[in-house]
Amino acid sequence: MAIDGRNGMTDTPSTSGPLLQLLANGLSLWIRSQCDEVGDLNLGLNGSALQLLRGHLKGVTLDGRFVTFQGLPIQRAELRSGPLDLNIKPSQPGQMLQLQNSFDISGSVVMRGSDLNRALLTQRWRWLGDWLAEQLMGLSTLGNLEIANDTLVLTSPLVGQGEVVRKEFRLDAAEGTLRITRFNDDSCVLLPMDPNIHILEAHLKAGQLHLVGQAAVTP
Repeated sequence: MAIDGRNGMTDTPSTSGPLLQLLANGLSLWIRSQCDEVGDLNLGLNGSALQLLRGHLKGVTLDGRFVTFQGLPIQRAELRSGPLDLNIKPSQPGQMLQLQNSFDISGSVVMRGSDLNRALLTQRWRWLGDWLAEQLMGLSTLGNLEIANDTLVLTSPLVGQGEVVRKEFRLDAAEGTLRITRFNDDSCVLLPMDPNIHILEAHLKAGQLHLVGQAAVTP
């Protein structure tokens, strides 16, 4: 079953039945409620109507494009969930579906460097941009972030001097988070990470940040 997140239209195979369609619509609404913005959204349901009547679903796959989550712009997300426990209330359109317990998700996310740079300059994420400038460059303010092929490039202004410092870094995954390493001396910092998120792989390519990981989601 696929749902187009731009217009809410549902393409439902005849074998899926109305209950699975109802569930897909409910899940789509819940995902939208968790995000600032959603472009294209396709959901795949792994389960049967009988399982749903018992309040269970084996899992969900999600392919989303142009999604903004907690102020972070994601160009593409390919995710799959573990088993879900559900409470379906068809008579309550606004709350037709409730997720009962926490569940796990895993998959990959792609973010463009230009989008990430804009996010780090917003009020919500400015602290992280300035943290990077301080930890990696010894300066107080991030001026710009760029992904040049497979290299992370940070620039920071020298206050009162009219000059800009520019430095290059490598990026990979370590200890469940992102590790950013200086080219000149191989010293590194680990990015602060939500304890519910575990980064397994990370690399830079063609101006994009590619991440593979897993997370625990609490409804």
